[in-house]
Amino acid sequence: MRVVFMGTPEFAVPCLQKLIDCGHEVTGVFTQPDKPQGRKMILTPPPVKQLALEYGIPVYQPTKMKDGTALEMLKEADPELVIVVAYGKILPKEILDYPEFGCINIHASLLPELRGAAPIQWSVINGLKKTGVTSMQMDEGLDTGDMLIKGEIKIGENDTAGEMHDKLSVLGAEILEKTISLLLKNELKPKKQNHDKFTYAPMLSKELSPIDWNLTACEVHNKIRGLCPWPSATAVLNGKKVKIHRSVLSDCKGGSAGEIIQTGKNLVVSCGDGKCIEILNIQAEGKKAMSAADFMRGNPVEIGDRFK
Repeated sequence: MRVVFMGTPEFAVPCLQKLIDCGHEVTGVFTQPDKPQGRKMILTPPPVKQLALEYGIPVYQPTKMKDGTALEMLKEADPELVIVVAYGKILPKEILDYPEFGCINIHASLLPELRGAAPIQWSVINGLKKTGVTSMQMDEGLDTGDMLIKGEIKIGENDTAGEMHDKLSVLGAEILEKTISLLLKNELKPKKQNHDKFTYAPMLSKELSPIDWNLTACEVHNKIRGLCPWPSATAVLNGKKVKIHRSVLSDCKGGSAGEIIQTGKNLVVSCGDGKCIEILNIQAEGKKAMSAADFMRGNPVEIGDRFK
């Protein structure tokens, strides 16, 4: 089958690799324009582009989708099917309608739950026990199309968004392979979403980072792991901003919101419900991330000090 793949970040790479490995004719890859990265702001191609170039696949990087330029590029690639995985652009109707078999999206949630840009992170922040991947026949709405296949995966109590990202990217490739296999056999059974039960997963920003210690210990813990590795949960300790990357729920109780009730090997902090979290990994401004024990060796912390 002639396929055009549209995707940008690392999450989409296993899906493109799966198309290649399964022997589909990938006639083109659409991805976001190269962007400056790092301290030296070196212009860097997206991960999907890097993989496409390794296999000699034509790469298209339109800056706009609705001015006709992208449609002309698509006509040049002339696909029977378009696969979209974390592309980062909304497709206009003329592109959705062009391929014979339409456009199929691989979305990292169990739709209609968590439509939007950051489903993986919000599944963790919201404290869900499971999530998954849904393949979907795309329409003009935001993740509103008919569902095709779902795959579920558990979210562990201490799993971070970064860890779930890696698991779901692999699952996404498996779901993609199954979806195309059924498509070729004409055995797909699209199912409409229950639009009354949708939830939304908005794009992340650093404005989400500050921890509200008045929340329950479970909510604070979920936020820390849901914002890891980016944009990271933050707090202020003794007048200095820190990033908190890893935590676990503690059996300790007592103290007021944000109060440190145990130091030494552990850095245990009370939350709004009187229960506590144990901070495992923390990062001072301008420093590398380190264990809480190492942090306390270089940053005097006493019982009764308070995170704000």
